[in-house]
Amino acid sequence: MTTRNRKDDLRVCLQSVQTQSVQAEVVVVDDASTDGTADMVASEFPQARLVTHERMVGYIRGRNEAARLATGDVIVSLDDDAAFSSERIIADTLACFDDGRVAAVAIPYIDVNRTPVVRQAAPDGNGPYIVESFIGTAHAIRRSVFLRLGGYREELFHQGEESDLCLRLLEAGHVVRLGRGEPIHHFESPRRDFRRMDHYGPRNAILFAWQNVPLPWALVQVPATVAGVLLHALNPARLPTRVGGVLDGLASCARYERAPVSGHAFRLWRRLRTSPVPLRLSDVAAQLPQQR
Repeated sequence: MTTRNRKDDLRVCLQSVQTQSVQAEVVVVDDASTDGTADMVASEFPQARLVTHERMVGYIRGRNEAARLATGDVIVSLDDDAAFSSERIIADTLACFDDGRVAAVAIPYIDVNRTPVVRQAAPDGNGPYIVESFIGTAHAIRRSVFLRLGGYREELFHQGEESDLCLRLLEAGHVVRLGRGEPIHHFESPRRDFRRMDHYGPRNAILFAWQNVPLPWALVQVPATVAGVLLHALNPARLPTRVGGVLDGLASCARYERAPVSGHAFRLWRRLRTSPVPLRLSDVAAQLPQQR
């Protein structure tokens, strides 16, 4: 897990890890906290491997760093404002990696401060069911595949890294599976930086289309993304920040080369994204790209 200035939230998170029926290696990357986070981890959770940064590098780079430091076959990623609600969540998640084509599991979760709805949960036991992506606060991934694909693109810095990685997973013949069992509880922190989200959300949505989407779809998706992120800003006070994000995204297209996936992988990704119900792996097995 990566963290910055959420000492109390992180304590709850780490306490929940200790309850798991499966013993987990814990890697904490402290992204230049100034609230005593590192001291708290060192004194209260000495079994955790702690990495501290003197200057902020962003949680995407932190997640990549933690993945390189970890030694297990599967990485379970948890935000610092989330916690396991049951002692069996890691065990149930590991059981979902029973097919070599499954590279990641979208773990069920609840945004506790918003809604009681459980998200990312398989609808029944007749799967495995697959989806196009996962949320960063509740997922697990095969470490070997993650590292082989280069991890998250660090130029994204903040937001949008999950969809980017999952499209590249699909191109490599791997899928994201919906998880089973009890959910992770996500207590969305009130200390979120919404200005940063308003900037990097539009920027990275544009970069996603530029870097990943093959022709001719890119000719439609890039301008559609620009229009979509501007229309999404219903609050006029947030519009200038989002416009700045759009301009940064367009400028970034000139700095980063395109590496589009195949049309075949992109069509399958869109099918998963737009399907009104989760699809079974057996429904799309014949359409998966060759695994690599």
